[in-house]
Amino acid sequence: MTTDNSNHFDVIVIGGGAIGLATAWQLQKRKCKTLILEQFEFRNQLGSSAGVSRQYRIPYPEDYMVQMALDAQPYWDELQKYSAIPLLDKVGTLWFGDPNVHSTEGNIAEAEKSLQALNVPYVTLTAREIEDKYHFRNLPDTYTGLFQPDGASINFKSTIDTLFQLNRTSEYVTLHEGARVTGIRPDGTGFEVVSSKGRFTCDKLAIIPGPYVDDVINLLDFTIEATYWNMSSAYFKKTDRNIQYPTWFVFQDPEGENGNQFYGFPNVAWDHDGFIRVAPDFVIDPLNDPGERTLTPNPQELAYTSEWVKNHMTGLDPEPHFTSTCLIALSKIENKELLIDFAPPYVPNHKNIVVYATGWAAKFTPYLGKIMADLALDGHTDFDISPFRLGNKYFKALVKPTH
Repeated sequence: MTTDNSNHFDVIVIGGGAIGLATAWQLQKRKCKTLILEQFEFRNQLGSSAGVSRQYRIPYPEDYMVQMALDAQPYWDELQKYSAIPLLDKVGTLWFGDPNVHSTEGNIAEAEKSLQALNVPYVTLTAREIEDKYHFRNLPDTYTGLFQPDGASINFKSTIDTLFQLNRTSEYVTLHEGARVTGIRPDGTGFEVVSSKGRFTCDKLAIIPGPYVDDVINLLDFTIEATYWNMSSAYFKKTDRNIQYPTWFVFQDPEGENGNQFYGFPNVAWDHDGFIRVAPDFVIDPLNDPGERTLTPNPQELAYTSEWVKNHMTGLDPEPHFTSTCLIALSKIENKELLIDFAPPYVPNHKNIVVYATGWAAKFTPYLGKIMADLALDGHTDFDISPFRLGNKYFKALVKPTH
């Protein structure tokens, strides 16, 4: 399959974030000559790989998402073999709040049904039990919850570092950073890719540039209906060193511009030890373009988060000490579903172009690498991605100007 041409590759992966690196790792296991083009530096803080922690969870309101989380676990176990640092800090997942609220994360009652359908263990909780066991306070009596013990805090920095080193040391992978893609041209059954680091040809394309997906697929004359969230995050100092939290999410109705939904992480040694990370799961002002992002969090979003910490968490100073942002592209789908599909049929060689376009996916990183590699090389994967093949609805052709 591989040619002697040093500038020709079996697959070019556009985007060197977590999922792009995971895809290349899976491709090289099949001795596939692979090039990763990353427009910034590898391990940067400018895309959806920003920050150092993420949540791994199994609760979802849909059976197929619960199954996907379960299916991802062996791939995390495999990746762990290559890291001396634990990648998953298994502290459990706590979902709680108003049982009637439906959010971008789902709904507590629907998640319980899906966990039951797949025989996943969990326990139900009352508001008082949540306060007694998990250090929250002043919760309305009507709040309910569930705790699923397999949830974890992902050491995302070490995950990305591990994948980067695996690719860097592989004889089958070439990595180019500072390689912004400026052109993609059909070349027989393959493609010529023009970048700031040179011109390359390939048989297959895997497009995985995180929130910058439109910058790439526009070169193929289509676009995606998406919005962009510059998500805020803050770290709150522990005033009680013995306090520990699981990973958690609270479901509440919005109050004006306050989306009123928050999530958090445990204290971990590798991410501001002595601090608890809490973040809003909403943005007040979505962006129309990723170029509008800022590395400074929205101060009002932080204020709402601080107020929630002050009113409902114990053992924490409610003043943010460290802050960060993370940029993500989300589809216009109501529950912000993942979008994984081939390029539209009107794109030349479309069956040789697979796109991961939108959605929260850090918890699936090594598994999505396998899915994307299979789709690129084989045109199919064993995992049922039909719920995510939404390109026919959300990919739109760009109208070329007429002269």
